[in-house]
Amino acid sequence: MADAPRKSKISSGRRLGLKIKMLNVAQEMLMAEKEEKKKEREVTLSERIPPLKLSGLSLKELQDLCRDLHHKIDVIDEERYDIEVKVSKNEKEIEEMTRKVIELNGKMKRPILKRVKISAEAMLSVLLGSKHKESIDFKANLKTVKKEEEKKEEVTDWRKNVEAMSGMEGRKKLFNAGH
Repeated sequence: MADAPRKSKISSGRRLGLKIKMLNVAQEMLMAEKEEKKKEREVTLSERIPPLKLSGLSLKELQDLCRDLHHKIDVIDEERYDIEVKVSKNEKEIEEMTRKVIELNGKMKRPILKRVKISAEAMLSVLLGSKHKESIDFKANLKTVKKEEEKKEEVTDWRKNVEAMSGMEGRKKLFNAGH
């Protein structure tokens, strides 16, 4: 009985009607929010930017007013740039962290890379572009490594070794060899 799907108590027509009503309410709320933001913006702009009174000003006063406005514009542009840099930095951090989370979950599909054979000359020409003119021999600059042959112990007859080590003299040799 626990596995059997439950029948919903709401008919499909009523469910559809409720969805439509919810969408209408959400749309009205969005419109009201947009209007509120618009009014808020107008109030903020009227507070921050007083109306200009240009009539009756001399040329010197107009020039001073223009300099003052230019200075204010520069300050605002600097603030806007700083905020944009912070926002872009935060967005990059968020992107990087979401990528790390996805990688930790193991849901990210890594593309299969194809092996490409490319010579050192071709790689340098791609990386350096027109700066790369002369050919470089990488193998000429490599150190030569001499392989040392492993020391091979001479294989001797074990019986001779046992006879030499037998008795006190052999034990004395082993003791001295240990120090």
